[in-house]
Amino acid sequence: QVQLAESGGGLVQEGGSLRLSCAASGRSFSIYGMGWFRQAPGKEREFVAVISWSGGRTYYADSVKGRFTISRDDAKNTVFLQMNSLKPEDTAVYYCAAAKLRAPQSYEEYGYWGQGTQVTVSS
Repeated sequence: QVQLAESGGGLVQEGGSLRLSCAASGRSFSIYGMGWFRQAPGKEREFVAVISWSGGRTYYADSVKGRFTISRDDAKNTVFLQMNSLKPEDTAVYYCAAAKLRAPQSYEEYGYWGQGTQVTVSS
């Protein structure tokens, strides 16, 4: 079992930055691939980024590539999403998720989810 809790969301102006954190409780955090997803009002949940359980592989949605960076600190059981050059279209609730020994881009493959944190980018 893994419990996830996101933090770091807020209101930021276009072009600004935010750093999201996802703290995990439970055992064996290091064997979980960790993903970030987002969902805007009226839209489906979409993939943002994922990092493998070893931290050696990362993948990003085209819409955030070059602006967002995912990383993990297994000693602190935490995964981060550094978001730079934010745009109004990045406004959404951001969720972190965990998948055991996988690093999928499909939300159906994740077994554990946080409650989400709101990110709002004003123009």
